[in-house]
Amino acid sequence: MWLQVSVLYLSCLVLTSQSQGDDRASLRRSNNHNGKCQYTFTVASPEESSCLGGSAGPEMEGVLSRLTLLEALVSRLVAGGEEGDSGTRVGSNSEEGLQEAYSQVTAERDQLQKHTEQLNIQLQELQKRLEELSQEAETLRQTPCQQRQTSGKVQHEGSQRPANDPAYAAYQEMKAEVTEVPASHLIPDESHNFTGCGELVSVGEPVLHRKADGITGKYGVWLQDPEPQGSQYTNRTVWRIDTVGKDVRQLFAYEDMEQFSRGFPMKVLVLPEPVESTGATLYRSSFYYQRRRSRTLIRYDLASESLASRLDLPHAGFQGQHPYSWGGYTDIDLAVDEQGLWAIYSTNKAKGAIVISQLDPESLEVRRTWQTNIRKHTVANAFMVCGRLYTVASYTAPNTTINHVFDTATGEGRAISVPLKNKYRYNSMVDYNHSQRKLYAWDNFHMVTYDIRLGRVSHGSS
Repeated sequence: MWLQVSVLYLSCLVLTSQSQGDDRASLRRSNNHNGKCQYTFTVASPEESSCLGGSAGPEMEGVLSRLTLLEALVSRLVAGGEEGDSGTRVGSNSEEGLQEAYSQVTAERDQLQKHTEQLNIQLQELQKRLEELSQEAETLRQTPCQQRQTSGKVQHEGSQRPANDPAYAAYQEMKAEVTEVPASHLIPDESHNFTGCGELVSVGEPVLHRKADGITGKYGVWLQDPEPQGSQYTNRTVWRIDTVGKDVRQLFAYEDMEQFSRGFPMKVLVLPEPVESTGATLYRSSFYYQRRRSRTLIRYDLASESLASRLDLPHAGFQGQHPYSWGGYTDIDLAVDEQGLWAIYSTNKAKGAIVISQLDPESLEVRRTWQTNIRKHTVANAFMVCGRLYTVASYTAPNTTINHVFDTATGEGRAISVPLKNKYRYNSMVDYNHSQRKLYAWDNFHMVTYDIRLGRVSHGSS
């Protein structure tokens, strides 16, 4: 600002000097032909002999020169000031932008922290719920499920639910029947020498004979023939077949139980058709089994090592239509007892209830059929003793029960409770050998037997 005042003051001095010289001379400035500035003085009277105040010319020229320099300097300063103001405004705007960005980042950080806290709370709740479910599952495994009885017949809750329902399958695994057998129904045999047919009284502790080596031995069939006939094999011969696989055909023969325990087979037979599941059985030197993915039954003669007969079991479900609760395509289960060869299965007409048929051991023709009120997918397994069907409540519960009996002689069934131990907690096969009065079972890679005791049935009982 002081520069502008100085310039104005100097300009006033120049104008004043020019006005003072107007009465005697005038100063004119113009460019010559070379483009240079040229000053011309004109006096009022041509007669004047000399220029009065001529000494003021150089002074005026110096003042004008300095004035020009001052003007240039002022212009630069003014321009610099404007640039400085613009820079200040830019700097101010930049600072405001940074503050705004910082505020936004801070807000996002706070929001993320809050969201993280919410997720941590949800994770803790899920972990707590998982612990509760684990405890509940363990309680269910240890607590048998009661079944309601109406008019002496068991009614199963949810019996219409599909067997492949995971939740229902888990329920069935842990279910065990605890209904007591009426004390007056059986007459205990104190002498333990009773060899005739009667009703199942007790099952002994499992006795381990062998453990399978590989994964294919998780479940299968192992048996001894109760009535061998006319072949090189005896009732001491042990037979085994691993049923894990897509094309199960190998049938292993062991000389006796000792060789079986040591794992030294004396022969391996190759079956003509693949085996389905764990429902095979042995009777009178023939191996009986269900052909894979069909309702076809096959009798394989062990002496001639050839297919002796085959026949479709009428209307029988197969390939997971009516299995036991553990699954495994156990739709058709063949069994042998004192009265001969049996098939345990179900049909669409029976709506999943167990159907029992007595078969001709030579031709496999159905001789007679009974329908029970026991839903097949609600029990873990079944076997025949003295013409009576017995079912196992659970295949995984370590302390389960044999929970139903159906008598083909009377056509009636009822709930019972005979304790049975699944020591290895995955019992996939149970069969009866009447010559030894034992149950043979395949429990999670382990091949075991149970001694059983029968009792006389009182006259007039149902």
